[in-house]
Amino acid sequence: MSPPLRTGVITAIITLIADQASKLWLLHVLDIVHHAPVRVTPFFDLVLAWNPGISFGWFQSETPAAQILLMVIKAAAVIALAIWMARSRTWLATVSLGLIIGGAIGNGIDRFAYGAVVDFALLHAEIGGKTFNWYIFNLADVAIVAGVAALLYDSVVGTPAVKAP
Repeated sequence: MSPPLRTGVITAIITLIADQASKLWLLHVLDIVHHAPVRVTPFFDLVLAWNPGISFGWFQSETPAAQILLMVIKAAAVIALAIWMARSRTWLATVSLGLIIGGAIGNGIDRFAYGAVVDFALLHAEIGGKTFNWYIFNLADVAIVAGVAALLYDSVVGTPAVKAP
């Protein structure tokens, strides 16, 4: 395994472990089911939301057929991303793909184990007496968004590809 690919795989594993550890801690140690919301800062709370859809709650469906379809799509995407990562020529793209793969697998584990993705982070702001909430998300979502942003950066302003030895 080439050093860049090894870095991407390690990134995916670390992302997956951090995501699953945070969710297990929230569910079984903090017991967020019975203690939510937990105010962390004036603009950040820990809450519990079960997301049966995909990113940002799109395509929500709790039917078994829909859940299986989402799992198949996610598995195909992870395989395609892994192939891309194996062929990647830049360190940033490889790490970015590792973040996306680790996040996708983490959310896939949730879907398999619970029938929905465990979301828990809520950013909010109070402006003019009104409360504005962002989507509820998790560490896998953060990794996926960061990975996509870094891939975009790499494709637009990144360094030219270096030929592998």
